[in-house]
Amino acid sequence: DPAVGQRPAGLRRVVAEQVTEGPGELLGAREIRELAERLGVRPTKRLGQNFVIDPNTVQRIVRAADLPEGACVLEVGPGLGSLTLALLQQAHDVVAVEIDPVLAAQLPLTVAAHQPGNAHRLTVIEADALRLDGLLIGAPDRPVDALVANLPYNVAVPVLLTLLEQLPSLTSALVMVQKEVAERLAADPGSKVYGVPSVKARWYGEVTYAGNVSPRVFWPEPNVDSGLVRVERVHRPEGRSSRARVFSVIDAAFAQRRKSLRGALAGLVGSAAASEVALRGAGIDPRTRGEQLAIDDFIRLADAIFSETVSPTGPGNE
Repeated sequence: DPAVGQRPAGLRRVVAEQVTEGPGELLGAREIRELAERLGVRPTKRLGQNFVIDPNTVQRIVRAADLPEGACVLEVGPGLGSLTLALLQQAHDVVAVEIDPVLAAQLPLTVAAHQPGNAHRLTVIEADALRLDGLLIGAPDRPVDALVANLPYNVAVPVLLTLLEQLPSLTSALVMVQKEVAERLAADPGSKVYGVPSVKARWYGEVTYAGNVSPRVFWPEPNVDSGLVRVERVHRPEGRSSRARVFSVIDAAFAQRRKSLRGALAGLVGSAAASEVALRGAGIDPRTRGEQLAIDDFIRLADAIFSETVSPTGPGNE
């Protein structure tokens, strides 16, 4: 593949080859532990590694993803391959992004041993999902349709938002994250846990909580529950402001959560008086707090803040 030489340094793509028939199609707890021991792999907190050891759980995740037939799926952090095998079992193509070089090298071998008939459907990219440098991820000649992943707890929200931004071809995402993070992402306006991740995720689509996951299905077993979150991409209402400008308003609104928006946005706009002008221009009561606004409200508010009609003390259109 001549394009390989043009990829960023540290990025390696491996397409598995078919081999002879091996063991069952999915990994069990004993197999995962034995494979990890053979590879000398010890799950690390630094990489947020917790491997799913229950075949029923990975099949449940694939069902919750509700993928179209023959989808091309992006999986981040495939680890030892439990979820990868469940996706391939349903005849989906999988593009797996793995930061650990040992795990990235092993994954094609694991798939070839467990599902030789599907080995050609797997592409492995050794890279950090937060540092893909704008690389268009996809199996040969087609973009990825969906994100399905057990995301490391420590980078779950940045990875989800970054991939939704960088890959417009993604029509949906189903991710497993720490339950507290899942609840925050899926929270509605007015909720105590509604915040920056809740609003920013909704820039990209409708967000729903898709179920709980017990810590007992992981190795090592985490001391917290996990949750499934689904994002279904939708077209946002038309607005004049860019994503970056809308997100800057969201950040300012929640930076001082207990303040009314009139005060919370004063630093962004230039003064409390200017923020009140913008808020009223967007049809929002200046006494409102950020946690009460939906994404559509923030889009209108950004348009009002960055319009030429706002007081010259504000940030204008620069």
